[in-house]
Amino acid sequence: MNDHFLARFGLWVAFFMLGDSWWQLAVAAALGFVMTQFGFLGHDAAHRQIFRSGAANAWAARVLACGFAGLSYGWWRAKHNKHHKGPNQEVIDPDIAPGALAFTPEIVQQRRTAFGRWFAANQGWFFFPLLTLEGLNLHYASVRTTMDRSSGLPWRRLELTLVSVRLLAFVVILLVALPLGMAVAFFAVQMAVFGVLLGMSFAPNHKGMPIVPEAMRLDFLRRQVLVSRNVRGGPFTDLMMGGLNYQIEHHLFPSMPRVNLRRAQPIVRRFCERHAVPYTEVGLLRSYRIVVDYLNNVGLRARDPFDCPLAAQLRTA
Repeated sequence: MNDHFLARFGLWVAFFMLGDSWWQLAVAAALGFVMTQFGFLGHDAAHRQIFRSGAANAWAARVLACGFAGLSYGWWRAKHNKHHKGPNQEVIDPDIAPGALAFTPEIVQQRRTAFGRWFAANQGWFFFPLLTLEGLNLHYASVRTTMDRSSGLPWRRLELTLVSVRLLAFVVILLVALPLGMAVAFFAVQMAVFGVLLGMSFAPNHKGMPIVPEAMRLDFLRRQVLVSRNVRGGPFTDLMMGGLNYQIEHHLFPSMPRVNLRRAQPIVRRFCERHAVPYTEVGLLRSYRIVVDYLNNVGLRARDPFDCPLAAQLRTA
């Protein structure tokens, strides 16, 4: 964690030393990367992976997410808990809810206009360009939720203050230190890098895996393993994906520190093989090809394997 703070401090020193220079865009990209790493740290703390105390983890996650990544911890935690409760399950998992992209055949069928149908048939090619806007989308969702008095978020005002002060201070510093055009470019590059890196870390984990019907009941092991995909790689992949490349292990043991996920992987794999539960792992580029293919063809697909005779075997009482 200390490396993250040192990197952030060093980049801001470089920012003020460079001044009016288009090399600032390199600093912006690097800050986007560091911002993503703080997001991963907030994710770790939210899952109680850092401290023994639940309260210490919650406050660490709140400070890291709100103060350094610019995202509301309360908003993200509520959304993420629903995802872990029923990953890739219709209605339950907010990550496959209707939006700019359609993740289920039913959502594609709701696209009534010619443009909507065309976009759904080609949305895989737009996925990565759209990620450049995801950073702005996450910031907007954080501010909107923390401003909502009916949201019921604990420490809502504190989170709103942290998120707002951080964002406003960032904008003011850019406008004071740089010409307007360069300030806008700096902001855009940092947000784009942040959104792309986060999206490229989360998308390979579940997109293109089976969609679970809302009413289906599965035991915990199958509910987490059958819809999750691991991404094969080394230390670089671990760094870029914040340990989320071990998605199966993370879903089975969400409070396990990320450094231990790779150690648990052989045990989990053998257990799944022994109980005939498919365990999916592919390379990074292969995972992105799967995501693009799935998104481009989601409207042409029949129900996933869960909606077939296999479903009867997987249902629990």
